Amino acid sequence: MTTLSDRLSQPVQDSSAWYGPQMLQRDDWIVRLSPPELAELDKATAAVRAKGLSPLEVTREDFLLPTLAPKIDNWVEELENGRGFQLIKGIPVERYDQDTLATLYWGIGTHLGQMISQNAKGELLARVEDTGADFAAKNARGYRTNAGLHPHNDSADLVGLLCVRQALEGGLSSFTSSMTIFNEILQQRPDLLPPLWRGFHYDVRGEGVTADPNEVTRHPVPVFSYYGGRLSCRFNARAIRTGAEKMGSGLSGLDAEAVEMVERLSTDPRLRLDMALEPGDLQILNNHMTIHMRSAFRDTPEHKRLLLRLWVNLWNGRPLAPEFANRYNTGAREGVARGAG
Repeated sequence: MTTLSDRLSQPVQDSSAWYGPQMLQRDDWIVRLSPPELAELDKATAAVRAKGLSPLEVTREDFLLPTLAPKIDNWVEELENGRGFQLIKGIPVERYDQDTLATLYWGIGTHLGQMISQNAKGELLARVEDTGADFAAKNARGYRTNAGLHPHNDSADLVGLLCVRQALEGGLSSFTSSMTIFNEILQQRPDLLPPLWRGFHYDVRGEGVTADPNEVTRHPVPVFSYYGGRLSCRFNARAIRTGAEKMGSGLSGLDAEAVEMVERLSTDPRLRLDMALEPGDLQILNNHMTIHMRSAFRDTPEHKRLLLRLWVNLWNGRPLAPEFANRYNTGAREGVARGAG
Protein backbone atom coordinates (compact mmCIF):
# COMPACT_ATOMS: atom_id res chain seq x y z
CA MET A 1 0.00 0.00 0.00
CA THR A 2 1.40 3.40 -1.05
CA THR A 3 1.73 5.79 1.88
CA LEU A 4 2.04 9.58 1.87
CA SER A 5 5.74 9.19 2.64
CA ASP A 6 6.09 6.96 -0.43
CA ARG A 7 4.11 9.39 -2.55
CA LEU A 8 6.43 12.24 -1.55
CA SER A 9 9.32 10.47 -3.24
CA GLN A 10 7.68 8.91 -6.32
CA PRO A 11 7.07 10.72 -9.62
CA VAL A 12 3.82 10.32 -11.51
CA GLN A 13 4.56 8.05 -14.45
CA ASP A 14 1.23 7.65 -16.22
CA SER A 15 -0.31 9.59 -19.13
CA SER A 16 -1.53 12.40 -16.84
CA ALA A 17 2.09 13.69 -16.64
CA TRP A 18 2.64 15.28 -20.03
CA TYR A 19 4.52 18.20 -21.57
CA GLY A 20 2.73 20.72 -23.78
CA PRO A 21 5.19 20.84 -26.71
CA GLN A 22 5.00 17.05 -26.97
CA MET A 23 1.21 17.18 -27.05
CA LEU A 24 1.37 19.57 -30.00
CA GLN A 25 3.07 16.80 -31.98
CA ARG A 26 -0.07 14.61 -31.75
CA ASP A 27 -3.81 15.04 -32.18
CA ASP A 28 -5.36 12.15 -30.29
CA TRP A 29 -6.69 14.66 -27.74
CA ILE A 30 -8.82 16.34 -30.42
CA VAL A 31 -12.31 15.02 -31.24
CA ARG A 32 -13.96 16.32 -34.41
CA LEU A 33 -17.70 15.74 -34.34
CA SER A 34 -19.03 14.04 -37.45
CA PRO A 35 -22.18 15.08 -39.36
CA PRO A 36 -24.17 12.12 -37.91
CA GLU A 37 -23.05 13.06 -34.37
CA LEU A 38 -24.03 16.69 -34.92
CA ALA A 39 -27.39 15.53 -36.28
CA GLU A 40 -27.88 13.45 -33.13
CA LEU A 41 -27.16 16.49 -30.95
CA ASP A 42 -29.63 18.49 -33.04
CA LYS A 43 -32.30 15.84 -32.61
CA ALA A 44 -31.80 15.57 -28.84
CA THR A 45 -31.89 19.35 -28.47
CA ALA A 46 -35.05 19.71 -30.58
CA ALA A 47 -36.76 16.94 -28.58
CA VAL A 48 -36.25 18.62 -25.19
CA ARG A 49 -37.11 22.03 -26.60
CA ALA A 50 -40.37 20.57 -27.93
CA LYS A 51 -41.18 19.40 -24.40
CA GLY A 52 -40.93 22.99 -23.21
CA LEU A 53 -37.96 22.28 -20.92
CA SER A 54 -35.63 25.13 -20.06
CA PRO A 55 -31.92 24.33 -20.53
CA LEU A 56 -31.25 23.72 -16.83
CA GLU A 57 -34.27 21.42 -16.45
CA VAL A 58 -32.82 18.91 -18.92
CA THR A 59 -31.57 15.61 -17.47
CA ARG A 60 -29.42 12.91 -18.99
CA GLU A 61 -32.53 10.79 -19.42
CA ASP A 62 -34.14 13.60 -21.43
CA PHE A 63 -31.14 14.21 -23.66
CA LEU A 64 -30.87 10.96 -25.61
CA LEU A 65 -27.64 10.31 -27.51
CA PRO A 66 -27.74 6.67 -28.65
CA THR A 67 -24.42 6.67 -30.53
CA LEU A 68 -22.64 9.70 -29.05
CA ALA A 69 -23.20 8.83 -25.36
CA PRO A 70 -20.72 5.89 -25.42
CA LYS A 71 -18.16 8.21 -27.02
CA ILE A 72 -18.73 10.77 -24.27
CA ASP A 73 -18.06 7.94 -21.80
CA ASN A 74 -14.70 7.53 -23.56
CA TRP A 75 -14.03 11.24 -23.10
CA VAL A 76 -14.76 10.86 -19.39
CA GLU A 77 -12.38 7.92 -19.13
CA GLU A 78 -9.60 9.96 -20.72
CA LEU A 79 -10.41 12.97 -18.57
CA GLU A 80 -10.37 11.05 -15.31
CA ASN A 81 -7.92 8.22 -15.91
CA GLY A 82 -5.84 9.45 -18.85
CA ARG A 83 -4.25 12.77 -19.77
CA GLY A 84 -6.94 14.88 -18.03
CA PHE A 85 -8.10 17.06 -20.93
CA GLN A 86 -10.10 16.86 -24.15
CA LEU A 87 -10.88 19.23 -27.02
CA ILE A 88 -14.12 18.71 -28.97
CA LYS A 89 -14.42 20.65 -32.22
CA GLY A 90 -17.20 21.40 -34.66
CA ILE A 91 -20.26 22.44 -32.62
CA PRO A 92 -22.01 24.86 -35.01
CA VAL A 93 -22.61 27.60 -32.43
CA GLU A 94 -23.64 30.12 -35.09
CA ARG A 95 -26.64 27.97 -36.00
CA TYR A 96 -28.42 28.33 -32.66
CA ASP A 97 -30.09 31.05 -30.66
CA GLN A 98 -28.94 31.58 -27.07
CA ASP A 99 -31.44 29.23 -25.38
CA THR A 100 -31.03 26.46 -27.93
CA LEU A 101 -27.24 26.55 -27.67
CA ALA A 102 -27.49 26.52 -23.86
CA THR A 103 -29.77 23.47 -24.09
CA LEU A 104 -27.36 21.62 -26.37
CA TYR A 105 -24.35 22.40 -24.18
CA TRP A 106 -26.19 21.55 -20.95
CA GLY A 107 -27.34 18.30 -22.54
CA ILE A 108 -23.76 17.30 -23.25
CA GLY A 109 -22.91 18.24 -19.66
CA THR A 110 -25.55 15.88 -18.26
CA HIS A 111 -23.64 12.99 -19.84
CA LEU A 112 -20.46 14.10 -18.05
CA GLY A 113 -21.84 14.52 -14.54
CA GLN A 114 -23.68 16.91 -12.25
CA MET A 115 -23.33 20.69 -12.62
CA ILE A 116 -22.57 22.78 -9.53
CA SER A 117 -22.85 26.46 -8.60
CA GLN A 118 -20.13 28.75 -9.95
CA ASN A 119 -20.92 32.01 -8.17
CA ALA A 120 -23.05 33.64 -5.49
CA LYS A 121 -25.98 33.89 -7.91
CA GLY A 122 -26.03 30.09 -8.04
CA GLU A 123 -25.30 30.09 -11.77
CA LEU A 124 -24.84 26.59 -13.16
CA LEU A 125 -24.15 27.76 -16.71
CA ALA A 126 -22.00 30.89 -16.66
CA ARG A 127 -21.06 33.39 -19.34
CA VAL A 128 -17.32 34.06 -19.47
CA GLU A 129 -17.12 37.58 -20.85
CA ASP A 130 -15.87 41.05 -20.06
CA THR A 131 -18.52 42.92 -18.10
CA GLY A 132 -16.25 45.87 -17.38
CA ALA A 133 -15.40 44.62 -13.89
CA ASP A 134 -12.03 45.59 -12.42
CA PHE A 135 -9.91 42.52 -11.77
CA ALA A 136 -7.84 44.48 -9.25
CA ALA A 137 -10.93 45.15 -7.11
CA LYS A 138 -11.32 43.27 -3.84
CA ASN A 139 -13.03 39.88 -4.28
CA ALA A 140 -13.32 40.36 -8.08
CA ARG A 141 -13.97 37.28 -10.24
CA GLY A 142 -11.57 37.19 -13.16
CA TYR A 143 -13.88 35.53 -15.65
CA ARG A 144 -16.01 38.71 -15.74
CA THR A 145 -13.04 40.83 -16.88
CA ASN A 146 -10.72 41.00 -19.88
CA ALA A 147 -7.64 40.59 -17.68
CA GLY A 148 -5.17 37.77 -17.92
CA LEU A 149 -6.04 35.05 -15.42
CA HIS A 150 -3.41 33.66 -13.06
CA PRO A 151 -2.75 29.90 -13.00
CA HIS A 152 -5.56 28.14 -11.13
CA ASN A 153 -8.02 25.30 -11.22
CA ASP A 154 -11.71 25.39 -10.36
CA SER A 155 -13.81 23.88 -7.59
CA ALA A 156 -15.27 20.98 -9.54
CA ASP A 157 -14.02 17.73 -11.04
CA LEU A 158 -14.26 19.17 -14.55
CA VAL A 159 -14.51 22.60 -16.16
CA GLY A 160 -15.99 22.89 -19.63
CA LEU A 161 -15.54 25.97 -21.84
CA LEU A 162 -17.57 26.28 -25.04
CA CYS A 163 -16.28 29.04 -27.31
CA VAL A 164 -19.09 31.07 -28.89
CA ARG A 165 -17.06 34.09 -30.02
CA GLN A 166 -13.33 34.79 -29.99
CA ALA A 167 -11.80 38.02 -28.77
CA LEU A 168 -10.65 40.61 -31.25
CA GLU A 169 -7.16 40.11 -29.82
CA GLY A 170 -5.76 37.83 -27.12
CA GLY A 171 -7.65 35.49 -24.84
CA LEU A 172 -5.26 32.59 -25.38
CA SER A 173 -6.18 29.54 -23.27
CA SER A 174 -3.26 27.71 -21.68
CA PHE A 175 -3.01 24.82 -19.26
CA THR A 176 -0.39 22.58 -17.72
CA SER A 177 -0.36 19.11 -16.22
CA SER A 178 -0.27 19.50 -12.44
CA MET A 179 1.15 15.97 -12.32
CA THR A 180 4.12 17.15 -14.38
CA ILE A 181 4.46 20.15 -12.05
CA PHE A 182 4.60 17.72 -9.11
CA ASN A 183 7.32 15.72 -10.87
CA GLU A 184 9.36 18.86 -11.58
CA ILE A 185 9.17 20.00 -7.96
CA LEU A 186 10.09 16.51 -6.78
CA GLN A 187 13.16 16.64 -8.99
CA GLN A 188 14.19 20.26 -8.46
CA ARG A 189 12.97 21.28 -4.97
CA PRO A 190 11.56 18.38 -2.95
CA ASP A 191 11.87 20.54 0.18
CA LEU A 192 8.90 22.56 -1.14
CA LEU A 193 6.52 19.60 -1.18
CA PRO A 194 5.69 19.51 2.58
CA PRO A 195 4.01 22.97 2.58
CA LEU A 196 2.13 21.99 -0.58
CA TRP A 197 0.85 18.81 1.09
CA ARG A 198 -0.12 20.81 4.17
CA GLY A 199 -1.90 23.46 2.12
CA PHE A 200 -3.22 26.98 2.66
CA HIS A 201 -6.29 28.88 3.79
CA TYR A 202 -7.95 30.12 0.60
CA ASP A 203 -9.75 33.41 0.17
CA VAL A 204 -13.35 32.58 -0.80
CA ARG A 205 -13.86 36.14 -2.11
CA GLY A 206 -17.00 36.86 -0.17
CA GLU A 207 -18.72 33.80 -1.66
CA GLY A 208 -18.52 31.50 1.34
CA VAL A 209 -21.37 30.46 3.60
CA THR A 210 -21.05 33.54 5.83
CA ALA A 211 -20.96 36.08 2.96
CA ASP A 212 -18.22 37.83 4.97
CA PRO A 213 -15.85 39.50 2.45
CA ASN A 214 -12.93 38.44 4.65
CA GLU A 215 -13.97 34.77 4.95
CA VAL A 216 -11.29 32.19 4.20
CA THR A 217 -11.47 28.41 4.16
CA ARG A 218 -11.85 27.02 7.68
CA HIS A 219 -8.97 24.64 7.12
CA PRO A 220 -5.86 24.58 4.94
CA VAL A 221 -6.63 23.11 1.50
CA PRO A 222 -3.68 21.07 0.18
CA VAL A 223 -2.18 21.95 -3.18
CA PHE A 224 -1.33 18.28 -3.64
CA SER A 225 -3.47 15.63 -1.99
CA TYR A 226 -2.95 11.87 -2.09
CA TYR A 227 -6.11 9.93 -1.29
CA GLY A 228 -7.72 6.71 -2.46
CA GLY A 229 -4.66 5.87 -4.51
CA ARG A 230 -4.87 9.11 -6.56
CA LEU A 231 -2.82 12.28 -6.58
CA SER A 232 -4.94 15.42 -7.01
CA CYS A 233 -4.15 19.13 -7.19
CA ARG A 234 -5.93 22.30 -6.08
CA PHE A 235 -4.23 25.64 -6.81
CA ASN A 236 -5.07 29.31 -7.06
CA ALA A 237 -2.09 31.52 -6.30
CA ARG A 238 -4.17 34.69 -6.00
CA ALA A 239 -6.66 33.11 -3.57
CA ILE A 240 -3.80 31.66 -1.50
CA ARG A 241 -2.04 35.01 -1.23
CA THR A 242 -5.13 37.08 -0.45
CA GLY A 243 -6.28 34.38 1.98
CA ALA A 244 -3.00 34.71 3.86
CA GLU A 245 -3.38 38.50 3.86
CA LYS A 246 -6.92 38.29 5.23
CA MET A 247 -5.62 36.08 8.02
CA GLY A 248 -3.16 38.85 8.85
CA SER A 249 -0.01 36.90 8.08
CA GLY A 250 0.87 36.84 4.41
CA LEU A 251 3.11 34.20 2.86
CA SER A 252 6.77 33.84 3.76
CA GLY A 253 9.60 31.36 3.75
CA LEU A 254 9.05 27.99 2.15
CA ASP A 255 5.31 28.65 1.86
CA ALA A 256 5.92 31.63 -0.41
CA GLU A 257 8.61 29.77 -2.38
CA ALA A 258 6.35 26.76 -2.90
CA VAL A 259 3.45 28.85 -4.25
CA GLU A 260 5.82 30.80 -6.50
CA MET A 261 7.30 27.60 -7.90
CA VAL A 262 3.92 26.06 -8.74
CA GLU A 263 2.93 29.33 -10.39
CA ARG A 264 6.19 29.54 -12.34
CA LEU A 265 6.01 25.95 -13.55
CA SER A 266 2.36 26.41 -14.56
CA THR A 267 3.42 29.09 -17.05
CA ASP A 268 6.69 27.47 -18.13
CA PRO A 269 6.65 27.03 -21.95
CA ARG A 270 8.43 23.71 -21.48
CA LEU A 271 5.35 22.39 -19.70
CA ARG A 272 2.27 24.31 -20.80
CA LEU A 273 -0.05 23.74 -23.74
CA ASP A 274 -1.41 26.84 -25.49
CA MET A 275 -4.74 26.68 -27.26
CA ALA A 276 -6.53 29.38 -29.27
CA LEU A 277 -10.15 28.32 -28.85
CA GLU A 278 -12.25 28.83 -31.97
CA PRO A 279 -16.05 29.18 -32.19
CA GLY A 280 -17.52 25.71 -31.75
CA ASP A 281 -14.60 24.38 -29.67
CA LEU A 282 -15.42 22.72 -26.36
CA GLN A 283 -12.43 22.42 -24.03
CA ILE A 284 -12.86 20.10 -21.03
CA LEU A 285 -10.24 19.95 -18.27
CA ASN A 286 -9.93 17.79 -15.20
CA ASN A 287 -9.26 20.27 -12.41
CA HIS A 288 -7.48 17.67 -10.27
CA MET A 289 -4.91 17.02 -13.01
CA THR A 290 -4.43 20.38 -14.75
CA ILE A 291 -3.88 24.05 -13.95
CA HIS A 292 -5.21 26.58 -16.45
CA MET A 293 -4.79 30.27 -17.24
CA ARG A 294 -5.74 32.86 -19.85
CA SER A 295 -4.01 35.79 -21.51
CA ALA A 296 -5.58 39.26 -21.46
CA PHE A 297 -7.82 40.12 -24.40
CA ARG A 298 -9.34 43.07 -26.20
CA ASP A 299 -12.91 43.43 -27.45
CA THR A 300 -14.98 46.04 -29.17
CA PRO A 301 -18.66 46.77 -28.45
CA GLU A 302 -19.48 45.14 -31.79
CA HIS A 303 -17.29 42.08 -31.21
CA LYS A 304 -17.26 40.63 -27.69
CA ARG A 305 -15.56 37.43 -26.63
CA LEU A 306 -17.99 34.89 -25.15
CA LEU A 307 -17.47 31.44 -23.68
CA LEU A 308 -20.04 29.34 -21.83
CA ARG A 309 -18.72 27.55 -18.74
CA LEU A 310 -19.85 24.51 -16.80
CA TRP A 311 -18.46 23.22 -13.51
CA VAL A 312 -19.13 19.50 -13.47
CA ASN A 313 -18.71 16.80 -10.83
CA LEU A 314 -18.30 13.42 -12.47
CA TRP A 315 -20.98 10.83 -11.82
CA ASN A 316 -18.28 8.49 -10.56
CA GLY A 317 -15.44 10.83 -9.65
CA ARG A 318 -12.37 9.87 -7.67
CA PRO A 319 -12.57 9.91 -3.87
CA LEU A 320 -11.20 13.13 -2.38
CA ALA A 321 -9.77 13.74 1.07
CA PRO A 322 -12.24 15.73 3.23
CA GLU A 323 -9.84 18.65 3.72
CA PHE A 324 -9.23 18.75 -0.04
CA ALA A 325 -12.85 18.38 -1.18
CA ASN A 326 -14.31 21.33 0.76
CA ARG A 327 -13.10 24.44 -1.09
CA TYR A 328 -15.77 27.05 -0.20
CA ASN A 329 -16.79 26.00 3.35
CA THR A 330 -19.92 24.61 1.65
CA GLY A 331 -19.12 20.91 2.02
CA ALA A 332 -17.35 18.21 0.06
CA ARG A 333 -17.47 18.73 -3.72
CA GLU A 334 -19.87 21.65 -3.35
CA GLY A 335 -19.59 24.86 -5.34
CA VAL A 336 -20.04 28.50 -4.38
CA ALA A 337 -22.69 29.23 -1.75
CA ARG A 338 -25.81 30.63 -3.40
CA GLY A 339 -26.83 34.01 -2.08
CA ALA A 340 -23.36 34.80 -0.71
CA GLY A 341 -21.83 38.18 -1.28
